Parts: sequence; C-alpha cells; structure tokens
Amino acid sequence: MSSTSRALLSLVLSSAACFAAQPATPHSDASLRGYNSDGARAEREWEEKFRAIPSPENMREYMRRLSAYPHHIGSPYDKDNAEWILAQFRSWGLDAHIETFRVLFPTPKLRTLELVAPGHYAAKLAEPPVPGDPTSSQTAQQLPPYNAYSIDGDVTGPLVYVNYGIPADYEELDRNGISVKGALVIARYGGSWRGIKPKVAAEHGAIGCIIYSDPKDDGYAQGDVFPEGAWRPPFGAQRGSVMDMPVYPGDPLTPGIGATADAKRLPISEATTLTKIPVLPVSYGDAQPLLAELKGPVAPEAWRGSLPITYHMGPGPAKVHLALKFNWDMVDIRDVIATIPGGDDKDEWIIRGNHYDAWVNGAEDPISAQVALLEEARSMAELRKQGWQPRRTVIFTAWDGEEEGLLGSTEWVEQHAAELKQHAAVYINSDGNGRGFLGVSGSHTLEQFMNGIERDVEDPETKLSVRERLKLHRISEAKTEDRKELRNRADLRIGALGSGSDYTAFIDHLGVASLNLGYGGEDGGGIYHSAYDDFYWYTHFADTNFVYGRALAQTAGTAAMRLTDADVLPFQFSDFADTIHKYVDEVKALWKEKHDEIEERDRELDEGVFPAITDPKKVLVPPKREEIPPYLNFAPLETATDTLSRSAEAFEKAFKDSPQPPAQELNAKLMETERVLTDAVGLPRRPWFQHQIYAPGFYTGYGVKTLPGVREAIEEKHWDEASHEIEVVSAVLRNEAALLDEMTALLKK
Repeated sequence: MSSTSRALLSLVLSSAACFAAQPATPHSDASLRGYNSDGARAEREWEEKFRAIPSPENMREYMRRLSAYPHHIGSPYDKDNAEWILAQFRSWGLDAHIETFRVLFPTPKLRTLELVAPGHYAAKLAEPPVPGDPTSSQTAQQLPPYNAYSIDGDVTGPLVYVNYGIPADYEELDRNGISVKGALVIARYGGSWRGIKPKVAAEHGAIGCIIYSDPKDDGYAQGDVFPEGAWRPPFGAQRGSVMDMPVYPGDPLTPGIGATADAKRLPISEATTLTKIPVLPVSYGDAQPLLAELKGPVAPEAWRGSLPITYHMGPGPAKVHLALKFNWDMVDIRDVIATIPGGDDKDEWIIRGNHYDAWVNGAEDPISAQVALLEEARSMAELRKQGWQPRRTVIFTAWDGEEEGLLGSTEWVEQHAAELKQHAAVYINSDGNGRGFLGVSGSHTLEQFMNGIERDVEDPETKLSVRERLKLHRISEAKTEDRKELRNRADLRIGALGSGSDYTAFIDHLGVASLNLGYGGEDGGGIYHSAYDDFYWYTHFADTNFVYGRALAQTAGTAAMRLTDADVLPFQFSDFADTIHKYVDEVKALWKEKHDEIEERDRELDEGVFPAITDPKKVLVPPKREEIPPYLNFAPLETATDTLSRSAEAFEKAFKDSPQPPAQELNAKLMETERVLTDAVGLPRRPWFQHQIYAPGFYTGYGVKTLPGVREAIEEKHWDEASHEIEVVSAVLRNEAALLDEMTALLKK
C-alpha cells in the first residue's frame, strides 16, 4: 500500500465513528423503493442470504483456471474457456447456451519498426518472460504487441513527437510551426483512448503512428516495476484495438446487424472503422532510442515524460521505417448466455454481463470481474434451492471479443435488438476489479438506487459501508467548493457512461438503462493489456485475497436482485433532472468560454500582441483569425430542463402518495424512460450512437461527452449544428417529461 493509501485509510478509520449510525448491513431502514413493506422485509432477508454466499476462494480458483493460458478470440483456450463457463452455469442448474458470431479479426504477420537515421535501432517489439512468473513465458501462444484494425502499411519518414496525440496537442504543434504532413508521429498512451491517436494523426497528414507507454504514466516513475513491483517494466507494451469505435463498435463488416454466419458483410475496403494509417504500440524501452534522436523545439513541460532524455518535438532528424502486414481472418466468437427465469414479470429482463476474452492471460482485465459474475450466478442458483423466485428474468452474459471492439456484446445486442427494446429493463456491467473504492457510472435514473445498494454492502477493509468509504474518499480529494455538496446532498453522484466496455450497445444504441461497476484506486499498476497481466501479478499486487472480488459480487448481485424482485422498477427522476441541469450549465459555460477565447485572440491580432519568443530557434506562428461565435439560443434547452424538473417532482410526489402503484402498466412506461432519450437519426456523423444525453466523445473514444450533440458542436465550432442539436436534445427532454406526466396520471387514477 502506498503512503497516500495509508494516509487515506487512516482518514477513513478515524472518521468511522462519525458514521456509526449508518452500518453497512443490515440497513436500519427496512423500506425499499418499488416494494411494499412486507416485500421490502422479505427482499432484505434474501439479499442478506445472498451476500453471505460468494466465496473469495472460489474466485481465486476460477481465475487460476480462466487465466492459465492466453485466450484472445480465435485461440483454442478462448473456446475452452467458453465451454468451461457454460459447464459451470449448467452445473448450478441454470439454462445456458453459447451463441456464436463470425467477425473480422486481423492478427500480425509482419511488424517492423526501425530508426534509419541518423543512427540505426531495430525495435524489439517483444515482451521478455519474467523469472518467477510462470505464464509470462507462454510466448508461443501469445499475440505479440500490436494494434488490432490498423491497416497494412510500409512507410518511412521523419518522426514528430505529438504528446498524447489529441487535437489540442496538434494546436500546440501548429503554434510552433510544426507540421506532421508526410511524417510518422509518436504519441504516448493517455489523454484519450488509443484509437483517437492515429485518427487525429491521419487527419493532419501523418503517414504512420507509433504509440508508446511512458514510464511517467505507468512505469518506474510510479513505483517499482514488475516483478519487484506492480508497474510496467521497460519492454512491457500495451496491446489494444484502434478501431474507430466512436463511429460504431462491433464487427467492422456488419454495422447495425448481428454478425451471424450468413450476415451480409461490407468489403474490407469499405469498412469505415479501420485506421487510415498504420499504427503500432511499443514499450518505453523501444521508444527511448527513437525519441532521443529528435531535435527541434524542446517539448512544453506538460509534454515531458520520465525517460532520461530531453523531450523534443521534431520533426527529425530522427527518421523511422514502419512496416505492418496482417492476416485479415474471419473467426468465431462465443457469447455464453445463462438464464434464471422470472415469475410474474418474466418478460422484463435484468441483464448482468462481463467479458471473458483477453489480449493475453487477462487476470485483471477481465477475469477479476468475470469471477465475481460467476459467483453471483452460483449464489443466486443456491438461493433458488432455498425457495427464492425472482419476479423478473435474470440473464447472465459472458461476452467474447470485447477487447477488439466490444464485438460479442454489440453483435448480440444488434441481433436481438427488437427483443431487447421490448424486454430489457436494466443492464449491469463490469470489466475488471481491484482494491479500493467502488466506482459507479450509469443512467442517472439509477443514481438513488445505487446509493441504496452502496449503503448495504460492507467494505472488506474498513468495515464501513462502501458508500461511506467512498464519501470520505471524495471529501478528502474534493476542492473546497465541492465538499458542501458531498456532505449535504442526499445521494452521491454517479458518473456518466461513455464507451470502452460492453454497456455501450445497450445504452448508446438501444437506450437500455445501464450501470458499470468495479472497485479500484488502491492497486495501481502497469500491466494493462500486456503479457504480465496474469495470475501471478494479480495475486501479488492487486486484490490478493479476493475480498474485493467478493464485494463486487455482493454489489452487482444485490443490485440485480433488488431490480429483479421489485414490484415497481426503482427508477428515480429527481437526481436525473438535477444532473441534466448541471449538463446544461456546462454547455452554456463552454459556449461562453469559446466565445471569449476567440474574441480575445482576434483582439490580440488587431493589436499585434503575440507571446514573446525567447528561444531563437523557435518559430512561433500567430493564431489564425476566427469568426466570433454567433449567439446560441439555449432557451429551448433551459425550458425543457425546467419542464423535466417539474415533471420529475410531480412524479415523485405521486409515487410516494400512491399506496399500491399499478405495477405492470407503470413498469412498461418506466422501461421506456431511457428509450425516449434516444433519437433514431443518431448523433452527427455517427448515427449508430442514438442516445442524446450520453455518448463517447468523437475525439476521446472512451471518455463520455454529455449532451454530446450540443457539446461537441460547440467544441468543434460548428455553430449551426450546435443550434440544431439544442433543438434535438430539447425535444427528447420534453418527451421524457411527457412520459413522466403520463406515469403521474397513472398513479393518480
């Protein structure tokens, strides 16, 4: 444990007495939203029984088995794992099957990276086995470090260092008079999802892209490197997909439809989510000889990593040669689906998912959370033997092909879209687990619900509820102005969902209310997507005794049970409306910021005011004149948000006053409350993404953009588009308010 972690743990423990009135379990208030008093008492009894069942020892053995060999898609052990998971589900008495899809999956047959001037260096492009780590030596079965869905290419040119390779970094290059046209760029991991880096590089005329892991971010600058410590060793490299997932995830050849064996497919040449230039990931051991030969302006301080060199921007004199060639194969992926049938409301589905495929052995990503899902399924199967009968149907899903681009979940959702629109109530996702604090992101209609779950799960180290531990952590990290809300707001805020895991197709494409859960924050490391993410590393440096695996099983499983057993789905809309108000304030402030920034630049141009040049070798290019943004009329958005707040308040009052809500009719409408936040036209330039409140950023990839149509139009200075998107978002918020009004009228009957 780091010194920071020790100090934080001390704060948590010393503050525990302040919250002694709020123990983790059982909760002092027996009431539950969506339940009558008798039902709430019975539910809490079942949940308490459930939380006693998950076994850390079982999870350790599941991980040992599932991570024993590399299991990327198309590999023998990936298929073996699917069949083993299927057998486990069936052994617990669950109805389970494997659903197969056929997808495009390129693997490398040629990878060459070399410095050809002024000296010569041939990159190793390999991760050496680590003494004492038995699976790191399985090199014959490992995929080597590469980026899936890079195009083939053979390019040579000058090298330019572009920091994280995001749009703002190219603005800095422009200010320094540096062009990447005809050059190869080298970007460090971080700042955005990796697929954004070659995307932006190609837009600026680069002919190739290299992505490396800087030790400042996840190597020796953070701590001892593996195997002495948890951090990335010199030749550890991060594999990963560079598919343009902000356009659409899933199989590149079957956008919008399930990739069944007989599906109609695009030619590879027409697949828009492949990169436009070749791209390759490398270790910092391979990156240093390339970066050391760069000259040109010294990189800004914020661009400098921790390698023992002076970071220059280039271009050149370093000249590099990159050659990549891939096997463009079609392979089968296998989703494992298990069902616990419901009772009175069996046609409403609560879906719980995690993927099981990995880039190599994948102990942390994803097996650490897959084992929690397995224990949830086993525990619910045990409860059935004791007489528990869920009201709704619970579906457990073990996805394949997540690492390459959310393949398994996306194809399953696209194949079953009509059924899911009719039956799916909530999707609960996880994608890895560690030690520390509970992370929750999701639909804000479930924010209050998750606060209730957090109160009822015990943190295994502090014995506080996970909510109180999280609250104390946030207070300790918060700015002064945020602490008041943390202390006084009834519910802790949850994050919004962008992309990067298997909830994407559910919420972004179909409008199914979703959650993403996992513990972490006290188990940092540098083995992400490397050969060192294995059982040895996990059991030495992460959740070593699997008690947080048990906590994840308790958290996600309690959430699934509480959702599936409720008479009325426990969605709540006041927190959602409050969150929308925050988002509207943010986009208004963003427009003002852009307006003031452009106005100030134009004033400086008029007055001839430019930053002083202190380096005689540095060429500083003055900013370009831009048109001052027109006035944006946010009134429709403000009015719709106010209407939503009033409708949410009226619904909450009617719900509280209704002695016996008409469950079946009300639940049907509650399931629609996330659907109406979508628009069939989709977002500009990416119609697959239909949710108008949450989406991954076009230039962030994983990172969320809230009110994405409006926000990104302002960021990209598309002012007419921003005006149009304000109207689109206003319409979906009015639709949400109207649906709430219908439910309020139903409750008042």
